[in-house]
Amino acid sequence: MEDGTGTAGEAPEARLARIEAAARRAETPCGEGALLWRLWGEDRPERPPLVLFHGGSGSWRHWVRNVLPLSRERLVVCPDLPGLGGSAMPPSAEDPAPIAAVMRAGLARVLGEGRRYDLAGFSFGALIAGHLAAQAGPELRTVTLVGAAALGLPRPRTELLKVRDKSGEARIAAHRHNLAVLMFADPARIDPLALAIQEANTREARFRSRGFAHTTSLRDAIARARAPVALLYGERDAIAWPEVERRFAALRAVRPDAWTGVIPGAGHWVAYEAAGAFNAMLLDMLERRAGA
Repeated sequence: MEDGTGTAGEAPEARLARIEAAARRAETPCGEGALLWRLWGEDRPERPPLVLFHGGSGSWRHWVRNVLPLSRERLVVCPDLPGLGGSAMPPSAEDPAPIAAVMRAGLARVLGEGRRYDLAGFSFGALIAGHLAAQAGPELRTVTLVGAAALGLPRPRTELLKVRDKSGEARIAAHRHNLAVLMFADPARIDPLALAIQEANTREARFRSRGFAHTTSLRDAIARARAPVALLYGERDAIAWPEVERRFAALRAVRPDAWTGVIPGAGHWVAYEAAGAFNAMLLDMLERRAGA
């Protein structure tokens, strides 16, 4: 799964630290604390920024195999969503709209009021991206939904193991199981870096988002968005397979103009499992949709 961001023999924790150290950090208000942002590629001011929202129980680390390659083309802006990673809990959030409002306000501070940008969101991040798109004005050029749920269709059941009551090898085994049943199409691709990310994300996660996945929340929000929309899945995404086309149809029912794409042989965490193909498809779709 080489993506040009690793070095031979580099430990997962060292790799994460090195990639994080290449970013500038910023903070904006969130609930009673701060929302943490990381920015890579600030020597690309001539092109619109690309904003990446990670998945549920995650952090910026969901994009660890994407931020450096994409920053060769764009300013890449990656927050820890509220209540996840290093960000504070959001204000009361019985639905995703207040979280999206926090994100939109934070982006205006980080990028500057009115600066145009492209947005991509993964899984729970796709839900927040869709609600932000429903609220946004012309500053949002495009929105790309990756591995999205909350489209009004049944989600296949995934049996995840509890991790918080485990330690040592049992905890690692539980992480590996959860990655295999939900995040990866091919369990052989679960490497030490993926396990390290899963451990760090699980340890930091406080906000619980899974209850939103079975609703029509994303479909209803994206119907109100003005920006061009795309929907991407890994071919074997556990929350969509074997009915990926039904998800595309559900989106097109409210957004007939939507672009769609499938990355062969990849699972839910497609941006990690098939990073090279994902990065190329995302940039290509941005180019064709917005002349980015």
